[in-house]
Amino acid sequence: MIDELSKTSQSPERPLAQPAIRILGIESSCDETAAAVVENGRVILSSMVASQVDLHAQFGGVFPEVASRQHIRTIYPIIESALQQAHIGLGELDAIAVTRGPGLPGSLVIGINTAKGLALGSGLPLIGVNHLEAHIYSAWLNWPPVSDSTATITTPEPRFPIVALIVSGGHTELVFMPDHLHYQRLGATLDDAAGEAFDKVARLIGLAYPGGPSIQKASEGGNPRQFSFPRAWLEDSWSFSFSGLKTAVLREVRKLQEQNRELPVADLAASFQAAVVDVLVGKTVRAAQKLEAAEILIVGGVSANQALREAIQAQAPCPVHIPPILLCTDNAAMIACAGHYRYTSGQRDPLSMDVLPNWPLTEV
Repeated sequence: MIDELSKTSQSPERPLAQPAIRILGIESSCDETAAAVVENGRVILSSMVASQVDLHAQFGGVFPEVASRQHIRTIYPIIESALQQAHIGLGELDAIAVTRGPGLPGSLVIGINTAKGLALGSGLPLIGVNHLEAHIYSAWLNWPPVSDSTATITTPEPRFPIVALIVSGGHTELVFMPDHLHYQRLGATLDDAAGEAFDKVARLIGLAYPGGPSIQKASEGGNPRQFSFPRAWLEDSWSFSFSGLKTAVLREVRKLQEQNRELPVADLAASFQAAVVDVLVGKTVRAAQKLEAAEILIVGGVSANQALREAIQAQAPCPVHIPPILLCTDNAAMIACAGHYRYTSGQRDPLSMDVLPNWPLTEV
């Protein structure tokens, strides 16, 4: 009996448990101040987000100086709350990951300088994270958050090779990912990002900021075929363009106003949304087919759009992974997750690290 137990304990099928790696993530690239603690790149021990949406609604978009000031007010309380929620102290962490770019320069500086101060005071390694890479890695996070690290992970890891569509207020990119931390940009927007187009069109038809949720809600009672808005397919290219679509909506609105007709807001919203979704889904599906992707990822703030979610699920040639709504918009759990893979690959950044407001994913 003793011999049998001895054999079992030495069996290679039962390796010794590896120590947990806990990363503190800090996000301040735009108008969300966020902090989170993630274990082993998968388990969310805490995730706190302070939104500035109400502050910027009066401007119809993000006002950079206001965003920076608000980050200063909230970043330390948010970090403290994230550590308390995770029941962990700085000394129990393995590293601090922070958004280095892309983003608003003033907002990025607040997060970077805070992370540097914490790293200097604690002696923890500092890891600069690309915001777009972090959106992709939001797909690796288990949901919902847990109170301890013994919870069962139920969210399956995405399988490579992957075609990822990153859609947010500032970015629309189609990326091929053959393995962890390796990216090939297939295409990107030539003008407005999808989220930016949502915001601008929402203003044109009298809807509130942010435009994405407003247009989605308004479109629920509308006819997506009422207006034949253009689709910029840009043949032989994986890139996107939404400027012409935005102009088409503007012309339709002006024509209706000149005729003293009430704007059919629901129909305008539904028709515009359908045009955006058709192009996003069409190009993503074609890329996945051509590159024989094992899985499609849809990430970023616009991935919360229900019409986009339903369309890609219906047309995709392979499994689709879209993070839960709370992980689509900017958060620090995704920064900590990407930071985990950077940390385990050996990345360590110096305290002289500076922000990179226009940091392309392909140059990570």
